[in-house]
Amino acid sequence: MFKNNLSLIIPLFNEAENLPLLHSEIKMLYGQFSSCEVIYIDDGSTDNGLVTLKNLRNEDANIKIISFRRNYGQTAAIGAGVKSASGDVIVALDADLQNDPADIPKLLIKINEGYDVVSGWRKNRRDKYLRVFFSKMANRIIAWATKVRINDYGCTLKAYRSEIIKKIDFYGEVHRFIPAYTSWYGAKITEVVVNHRPRVHGQSKANFSRIFKVIMDLLVAKFLIGYSAKPIYFFGFMGALSFLAGILAFTAAIILRFFGISLIQTPLLLLTVMTFVLGIQFISIGLMADLILRSFYHKNHETYSIKEKIGF
Repeated sequence: MFKNNLSLIIPLFNEAENLPLLHSEIKMLYGQFSSCEVIYIDDGSTDNGLVTLKNLRNEDANIKIISFRRNYGQTAAIGAGVKSASGDVIVALDADLQNDPADIPKLLIKINEGYDVVSGWRKNRRDKYLRVFFSKMANRIIAWATKVRINDYGCTLKAYRSEIIKKIDFYGEVHRFIPAYTSWYGAKITEVVVNHRPRVHGQSKANFSRIFKVIMDLLVAKFLIGYSAKPIYFFGFMGALSFLAGILAFTAAIILRFFGISLIQTPLLLLTVMTFVLGIQFISIGLMADLILRSFYHKNHETYSIKEKIGF
């Protein structure tokens, strides 16, 4: 038996059909832990998910429920679960039955070997080809940008030491980058291959509109992980690029004059300089605004509104 006090956090949105079977699988694991609380976060579901959870709680006192007033997204739901969790180890998993609860002991073995974060790797995914392709591309880009080499950032099934995960501020699409953010605190990170099952009930909430959000949040993650304590390095580098562009533009202007072309005759030089400077301004303002936002949320300002909490 594992000596861990375990907190399972399970965000859900319109997964009522999956909940009874999911929880029956979770209950089969209870005997392997010193204690286990199961925190379901209903992210503004419009089906009978909340009613189903309340019925399940009547049969199992280990269940705790957080109900949002509306849909705030997976990051907010996981953040609410982490904040309310009392276990020394916190495991997150999806409610769609594609994550297999039977893999949780594999994650805990690694935690007890001394790792702080154990990420599930859906090596054999049971999703549509196009979705898997874009996911693999995104994982490679994130791993390259953050220097945290894991294969599956998008897998919700992960285990964390409580003292590490509770340091993270949850907003935006942060849940995708938790291993990268924990690396800033010196977390020891590994991954294990986990089972991935095809969806039986309900519909996937993933869509291509998330791509832009992921790219923007990756930019923020890269900045915060690499330069949050020394932003002058980042902005100094951008300034150097700006100066370089100016030098190149000036050189091009001199060359054009040798061919008898006056700067007045072409707007390209001015347009290039203006758009480059404007791009730097937008990026700088966006990063600074995100830093201010992090400071704002860090002062216990939540990115969600809870309608009710049951069992806490």
